[in-house]
Amino acid sequence: MNILGIIEEIDKADPEFQDRISPRRDAIKNITSFGSKVAIASLPFVFSTLFKKAYGQTAPSATVLATLNFALKLELLEAAFYNAGVASTSIQAGLSATEKSYISQISAHENAHVKFLQSVLSTNAISASSQGANGNYDFTGGFNTTTNTVTGTGPFTDVLTNPLTFLKVACAFEDTGVRAYKGAAPSLIGQQVYLTAALDIHSVEARHASAIRQLLFGRGASIKPWITGANDTGVPQVAANYAGEDNLVQGGVTVTNLPAVSGSTSTTAGQEAFDEPLDSTTVAGLVAIFGVR
Repeated sequence: MNILGIIEEIDKADPEFQDRISPRRDAIKNITSFGSKVAIASLPFVFSTLFKKAYGQTAPSATVLATLNFALKLELLEAAFYNAGVASTSIQAGLSATEKSYISQISAHENAHVKFLQSVLSTNAISASSQGANGNYDFTGGFNTTTNTVTGTGPFTDVLTNPLTFLKVACAFEDTGVRAYKGAAPSLIGQQVYLTAALDIHSVEARHASAIRQLLFGRGASIKPWITGANDTGVPQVAANYAGEDNLVQGGVTVTNLPAVSGSTSTTAGQEAFDEPLDSTTVAGLVAIFGVR
């Protein structure tokens, strides 16, 4: 759930948004002070109440609604994907008990995110049937964006029968989501309450990505729990999802020129140290092949 991006876009569309929610800042502070587990469990409901109270009887602008609905589109995709994995007898038969547990938990999280956004948007929420082809996604990555049809002939044709392919697609989804959060983070610098609250949720998404990567490692993939460079997954079809991850310049400083314990910082260490941001337009382009529209 891209809370960072949501608040950024709402600030642009409604300059009074900060004033609307100001009286509720202490409530968020109190929740986050109890620790990440409590914050993670409670924040979706807090933000739901926050949006409803902030706008009261005043309808949010079209831009605000579009921003929230874009977040809902992404969550619908992920929820449907993990639900399909849980429901697939072929996938379940090929997963270990540990893998099943992880996939089941992530599925529950994504479904909770969908319910949260639908609650916030109420009657303004897009319908699940508006996505893909009447609500059916093309998890093979072959969605025809011209005719809005599921072809089932994309690069991941066995995504719902081969557990390894399923995990590879899951990895791309999760890594892309984490990069999208970073893309929105700068807009909240100076807004400590919202940045802290959003990063609590962001940390859950990052743990999803790390967990999926660890499962792939357990299956023999040469992969670490974090992104190590441009398309470190070894899956050529998702190269665009990792574009820019080999960047070595941060804040105008070439990382490899910095001193290390011995000599200068290595290229590998420099690439691994930072996740590169993704903007919403880029993210939209990456998920269109699965039916997000």
